[in-house]
Amino acid sequence: MPRISLWKDGAHTNDYRFFDRRIKEMFTVGGTGINVHKYLGIASQGGNDPSQPNYQEPDPLGIQDFLFLENRDRIYDQDVYSLRGIYNVSDTDFDLSQFGLFLANDTLFITFHENDMVNNLGRKLMSGDVIELPHLTDFSALDESVELSLKRYYVVQEGSRPSEGFSPTWWSHLWRVKCTPLVDSQEYNDILNIIQEDADGNQTESTLRDLLSTYQKELEITNKVVEAAEAEVPESGYDTSQYYIVPTDPVTGRPLESKGINADDTVVNADNTDASADMRRITPLNSVSYSGYLVGDGLAPNGEPISMGTSFPGDAQEGDYVLRVDFLPNRLFRYSGSRWQKVEDDVRSALTPGTGNTQRDGFINNTSTFTADDNTTATSRQSLSDALKPRED
Repeated sequence: MPRISLWKDGAHTNDYRFFDRRIKEMFTVGGTGINVHKYLGIASQGGNDPSQPNYQEPDPLGIQDFLFLENRDRIYDQDVYSLRGIYNVSDTDFDLSQFGLFLANDTLFITFHENDMVNNLGRKLMSGDVIELPHLTDFSALDESVELSLKRYYVVQEGSRPSEGFSPTWWSHLWRVKCTPLVDSQEYNDILNIIQEDADGNQTESTLRDLLSTYQKELEITNKVVEAAEAEVPESGYDTSQYYIVPTDPVTGRPLESKGINADDTVVNADNTDASADMRRITPLNSVSYSGYLVGDGLAPNGEPISMGTSFPGDAQEGDYVLRVDFLPNRLFRYSGSRWQKVEDDVRSALTPGTGNTQRDGFINNTSTFTADDNTTATSRQSLSDALKPRED
């Protein structure tokens, strides 16, 4: 009489198939419906970069970028597959088992019947597949502007055979996957661009990205933070415009009266009828009273008026200030006698990229095209040295 043994080496036996049918029935009766968007592979790049090979056919095991180990341009099956899965629904809770306070939620471990999954999907669930949980659909969103129901999508991160999936025959019947919420990123464009339907089955103008993405809200938050930062620190460097520069005697360096008349000068230049002229005659000697890192703001000392332009006026009077905007950075001059005397450079600039007047702002986010002497063009994303390198001839 042969010995009784549930383990059989080789092909699956009737004992295995008996247990497998009973386990599948458990998923049919008690499992929840799950829609699967099958990951097919990556789109062809069409380039000659060895680190980004061109695949003739979509390969779910292929790697798009061997340098960064990323699969950015993913292709998903247009058909949606239906499976049954089981997982533990849990409340959002705090994990106090480690140092600090951690929020343990939004990570699901879903178990599927392995043979049923392979028969319907053609393979086991793998990293990159996207699943939808219909039973988590929110039909009453807090945002009244959203007329459609909010669906819940998750991305499969990894899969393995759970310990509870082994029957007495020592063969596995289950496949468990770890899932995290779907985010608005380049990898899932095929899914996020799907046009949504209303309750009557009619197509709307909204895509899945419009319903699930937090991009607009995050952009609004970022813009408000930038506005607050610009209000607190409008320009780089140090603001000295609120300080009054006391005029001093050009010879002795002694401070003068606020109206610009030397108290000891009772005869020479004691023009009481035109005190402002005396002030303007003395102030330029104190135009660099504040020195340091990024203090030049292109403003005349003590709030005196200035004019702006790309050339000097022909009818300038003694003490007139002109800000030349054709200089980079802009340069402030004062007319003194027969020459235009440099006062300072406007080195303070807005800190927000693209809003200042420095050379840094000319390079950041620059999408213009540079044309070299040999009529070759190079965009700003290319190296400037490559565009300007000398020709071999």
